[in-house]
Parts: sequence; C-alpha cells; structure tokens
Amino acid sequence: MRGLPLLRLLVVGLGTLVVPLDSMVNVAFPAIVGHFAIPIAGIQWVVIGYVLAQSSLLLAFGRVGDMLGYRRIFLLGSAWSGVAFALCALAPSFGWLLLARVLQGIGAGLLLSCGPALATQQFPEAMRARVLGAYTMMFGLGGALGPVVAGVLVARWGWASVYAARVPLSLLAFACAFALPARPRPAAREPFDTRGAALLSAGIGALLLALAQLHAAMAVPVLLAGAGLACLAAYGRRRPAAAPIIDPTVFRLRGFAFITLASVGLNFAGFAVLLLVPFYLARFAALSTPMAGLLLAVSPLGIVVGAPIAGRLAGLVPARMLALAGMAASAAGLAVLAGAGAVPALPLLAFAMLVQGVGMGVFQVAYFDVVTATLPLAARGVAGSLGMLTRTVGLVTGASLLMLTFQGLRAAGAAGGLGAADAFLAGFHGALLLAAAVPAALLVGARLLPR
Repeated sequence: MRGLPLLRLLVVGLGTLVVPLDSMVNVAFPAIVGHFAIPIAGIQWVVIGYVLAQSSLLLAFGRVGDMLGYRRIFLLGSAWSGVAFALCALAPSFGWLLLARVLQGIGAGLLLSCGPALATQQFPEAMRARVLGAYTMMFGLGGALGPVVAGVLVARWGWASVYAARVPLSLLAFACAFALPARPRPAAREPFDTRGAALLSAGIGALLLALAQLHAAMAVPVLLAGAGLACLAAYGRRRPAAAPIIDPTVFRLRGFAFITLASVGLNFAGFAVLLLVPFYLARFAALSTPMAGLLLAVSPLGIVVGAPIAGRLAGLVPARMLALAGMAASAAGLAVLAGAGAVPALPLLAFAMLVQGVGMGVFQVAYFDVVTATLPLAARGVAGSLGMLTRTVGLVTGASLLMLTFQGLRAAGAAGGLGAADAFLAGFHGALLLAAAVPAALLVGARLLPR
C-alpha cells in the first residue's frame, strides 16, 4: 500500500479515530459526576445514550451509504461529530450532555457505517483483507491512545476536554475527505426500505437497552427484549417492495451466523479487560493513574499488532483458520488474567493482555473478511456496519453480564466469610473465567465455520 490510495486510507482512519478515542470519556467519569453533582449510577446514561444511538442506526446508515455513496456519509458523519463534540464540551447541564451524547452516537454511526467500505474502495478487491487489517489497526490505535491522552487532558483542562479535543480532528477529517473519490451518480435512485429500517433500529435499540438494564427489576429487561425480538421477527418475515436493509437469509448460510455470533462473543470476552482489570489494579497494584493507563493500553495495542499481521496472512491462510487462531489467543490471554493473585505479576499481566489483544485483532480482520466476502459488493456499507454492530452488542453484553457475575460472586464470597480482598478476587476470578470460557467454547463449536 503506497501513494494516493494510502493517503486516502489515512484520511478514513483519521475520521474514524474519533470513535475509538471515546475511551477517553471513561477516564473523565469521576470529573463529570462531580461537576454535575449526579449520583454515580447516573453516569451509565452517558454510555447508554451514545451506544443506543450509534448501534440502532448502523445498518440503516450502511444501506444509505450503499445507495448514495460512502464519501457523502463520511463527510456528513465528520461534520456532525464535530458539532456534537462541541455541544458535549459546552453542555450547561447533565441533561444537555446526554442529548449531545445521543447526537454524538448518531455521528459515530455515520462514520462507522461507511468506514470499512470507504477504506476498501480505495484499493483493488484483491487487497481487501490487507486494507481491513490496516483499518482495524487504526481503530485499535484509537482505543490504546484514549486512556493515556485522557489522563493528561482531564488533569489539566477538566472533563470537557475529552470532547473538545476531538473537534479539530473531526473538522480536519471533514476537510481532507473532499479528496476522496465521489461515487458516480446512479442513473436511477433506488428506493429506501424505510419501514424495514424502523423495525431494525427499534429492535436493535430495545435489545441493547434490555442488556444494559439487566441489573434492574427483571420485568424491565424482559419487556424490552420481547419488544426488540418482536421487531426483528417482523423484519425477518416481511417481503419489502424495496431492497431490504440486510437480507435475513444470509444468516442461513453455513457458518455465517456462527462467526457473527463469535464476533459478539469475543467482544463480550475482551471487554473484561477494560471493565474489571482497572479495579484489580487500583486495589492490588498501587500504580499511578498514568501507569495504570499505560498498562491498560496494552490490550488495544495488541489489536494494533495483530490486525495488520492478519491482513498480510489473509491471502495465504483461510479466514476460518485466522478466526480460530484469534479465538485461541483471546481465550489463552484471558485465562492467564483469571489467575491473577493478590500480588500482581505485572509483566505477566501485560503479556496476557497483549496476547488477548492480538487475538482480537486477528479475529476481527478475519470476521470482516468473511462478512465482506459473503455479502454482495454493492452492500459493502451494510457489511461493514454489521461488523461494527456485533462489536457493540458484545461490549454492552459484557458490561452487564460480567459486572453482574463479578458483583454476585464477590457478594457470595463476603457472605461466606471471606475478607474484602479475597471476596474481590473471587468475583474477579469468576468473571474472568467466564470471559475466557466464551472464546474457548466457540473454538469447540468452530466446526460450523465455513471451510
């Protein structure tokens, strides 16, 4: 990869970077709680509003990109995100911040829905896997930089800086994106499946909200999940006049549904690192905040390492084998983390997180390659959106189920007479073992993957 196509790929990476850099917001949570004087539990809505807006619209935005051109959606997403970041930074109240976060989620959905398609569009189809590897690498780089940069920003300029710092990035990407080639104007505009988009968005949004509310009274997530499944079932049964947002029959292909589920599972498992390891380090490692941020950055750095390697190997090794290798590495890294004791072996922890991150990078490239190869070339936007959607579903599921597992086992240990430190470790070990078991179980079921 060199010359003008490489420069265009870097423009796509720059515009997309603002999405994984949202890991900065986690570092700013305590400052946001203090500034707006809200209960700690209220901070969850900063995440929920953003994730719901982004994820529920991804597939619809991907279809619009397929119809109107990916550059147009990328330009809109960059401009929209720049405005949303500014509104977040200037929010006068917590309610206004939540509204701005929803707007930010819409911008992220626009960018992610067209990012993979726009990146692969700059190169010959034979280079698709290598390009997807480079795109995934840039995504991982944003995840690695976020916590490290946020520590400096919040300490010097406060919580609003984690949003304000991304305004110039969005505007620069918007300006540079005009150098990307525009799609030739079609002879006739395709009709858009508005009712199908509404059913998909409502179904995905309700299911994600149900997952996020698993800690609430059981009736709430059950009702939400039921409504979401009803919407998705209605989408699957209908026969639209226009081309559907995504053809539901594609999930009947041997192995496709499985590897899509595997993508959810690996992102579920991988989120255990960012969700639980920070608490472990704070309790047992006595690290400064910057050092803890650097250690946590090792996992996304593993994605930066693994993704381009997978992209290079994709032409030599079947996607199925790369996916299996990614599952195995992820399971191994998480299993080592699950054995962490009261005296942390920091080099071993860093190595385990690196292995897990490399596994995630390798798997994600393999999954993107399978999805983009399975769906028609004209549906490349929907294909990329599906890949990003499975990531988000896995993260939301992990945030709920892993934390519930940790809290339940910790409480059980304390009730059984364990001291505070031992009860914490009981919850930590159980949740990390659950995380490691998911990719391990997927390895067992991998015979369903396409050969």
